[in-house]
Amino acid sequence: MKSIWNIKGIFPYTVALFLNAFTDLGHKIIIQNTVFKIYDDQTQIIYTAVLNALILLPFIFLFTPSGYLSQRFSKTAIMRYGASAAVLITLMITYSYYQGWFWGAFGLTFILAAQSAIYSRAKYGYIKEIAGEKDFAPLNALVQSVTTVAILGGIIAYTVMFEKSLSADYENEADILRQIAPLGWLLVAGSAIEFWMTLRLSDFHRNSVYKFNIKKYLSGYSLRKNWMMLRRNREIFEAIVFLSLFWSISQVILASFGAYAKSTLHIENTIVVQGLMALAAFGIIIGSVLTSRFSRHYLHKGSIVAGAVVMTMMLIVLPNTTSLTLIAFSFFGFGIGGAMMIVALNALIQNKTPRPHLAYILAGNNWIQNIFMTLFLGLTTLFAYAGWEPLIIFYTMIGVSAILALAAFVRYKEYFIWLIFEKLLALRYDIVPMQTHNVPPTGAVLMLGNHISWLDWILVQIGVERRIRYLMERSIYEKALIRPIMELGKVIPISQKGAKQAFQNAQKELSDHQIVGLFPEGNISYDGEIGKIYPGYQKIAANSQGVIVPFYIDGIYGSVFSRASKRHTPRKTWFRRTVRIIYGEPLPLDSEPQTVYDAIVHLKEHYGA
Repeated sequence: MKSIWNIKGIFPYTVALFLNAFTDLGHKIIIQNTVFKIYDDQTQIIYTAVLNALILLPFIFLFTPSGYLSQRFSKTAIMRYGASAAVLITLMITYSYYQGWFWGAFGLTFILAAQSAIYSRAKYGYIKEIAGEKDFAPLNALVQSVTTVAILGGIIAYTVMFEKSLSADYENEADILRQIAPLGWLLVAGSAIEFWMTLRLSDFHRNSVYKFNIKKYLSGYSLRKNWMMLRRNREIFEAIVFLSLFWSISQVILASFGAYAKSTLHIENTIVVQGLMALAAFGIIIGSVLTSRFSRHYLHKGSIVAGAVVMTMMLIVLPNTTSLTLIAFSFFGFGIGGAMMIVALNALIQNKTPRPHLAYILAGNNWIQNIFMTLFLGLTTLFAYAGWEPLIIFYTMIGVSAILALAAFVRYKEYFIWLIFEKLLALRYDIVPMQTHNVPPTGAVLMLGNHISWLDWILVQIGVERRIRYLMERSIYEKALIRPIMELGKVIPISQKGAKQAFQNAQKELSDHQIVGLFPEGNISYDGEIGKIYPGYQKIAANSQGVIVPFYIDGIYGSVFSRASKRHTPRKTWFRRTVRIIYGEPLPLDSEPQTVYDAIVHLKEHYGA
């Protein structure tokens, strides 16, 4: 992180980013709180939804022009012009406050958002210009952190100042705006300082010859081209849809909660209402940390399902309680669940997208999200106009969230099941995968190693992103509580009578370029030593193309899940046992049992405790 702050221009860039988000949100909060104070029920929902839609619409319609401007001209120049425009717009907004022109200030939200739509493409594109390959990821993280702090700060600061500024009675929107009008000068000051910061930025880019085709833009050709690129990879497209649904649900809940809080919870103070909703942002911060821990060894897609489930559960709590404590917990938990989804999904999109297409995919991702959010807000407006109560809207969003959770489960159910196993084991064991780079990212792999405990099949999977198709003794597989889980994990049952069919099934998995896991000793070790390697695996490997990856499990012998005659727990571990799984260098698929045995022994001798 120290190296980031040594980048030339990083300080003014960071301050400009903060003030841009802080100021834009400040005006929105002022208008939204004014709507909360004057209007109730469906009318409040409609105006809040329309306000949020006005912020999103410019990002949809200016998607292609803003991209053109960012490519055609200097990003620094665009930020400077954008910041100077923000000064003029906030002056107009402040004048509207003093005059009590509510609808004028309301409409200027759209103008401010249009400025932000053009400004945003340049400010995020500027990251590549000031950061090298080494600093790109940390700088992205810094930008996201600064933006999150600005959003939280804007919500809290402007809500508190708004509430404190209402010192007299009011009858309509104009009365409120005149009382809080001095807050407009804070918006102006923020924009002015932002403009000053942009003047201190270095300019790395000269004007290009890239041309904007107005006919293609008006005909929708550019959008259709981006749409086709987004649809090329099904997993990427599904990830974008999942992200869009999360943000859309969030927008509807935030647009409806004010009316619900006022009519059902009888809350009149905007600090309480905005504070409860702001807890979702704090939850996102915590959820991001949790997701990073889940993905210590690789991007764990199980967190996508876990996040969707947590999010749905929190939404169920929200409309079924009047306790502010439970509501606060619900928003906080919603943020945690949402972060578990969005962090993993954004990482998935970036990992799966070829580098030459990444900028287009990320821009298209934002465009689709804005379309989804605007559509959901439009439907919310229509439903509120039709007389829907906030509770009905909440329950509708619970239904959408449940569908999202189900779709995520269907897509990533294997990862989700393994995530549950891994987290349960992590309560008792400190599991350390080693040499994971030896497992090929693609192609057929036969994994062979020592068999020490009943947990080995879970332990070996923890360090491997690709799902392993294990062969399991049928007598264990057939147990009532185990079979449904094993079927989800696509475990292959094997028995003496059905060995031939099991081998054929395993061969098919290899021919489909999957990973098949097998414990060639045949039984769990009683003494913790590596036993004889039986040649049965060769029947699976026959006529297949791929490699064998040997592994050695160290540290689980002596636990309650092993067959050790005496149970023991290493000292000075506070009852947490360290278990290591070492993955060896790939061997030819036709390797003899002695070769496999020697490879496992080599791992034990070099890495074993």
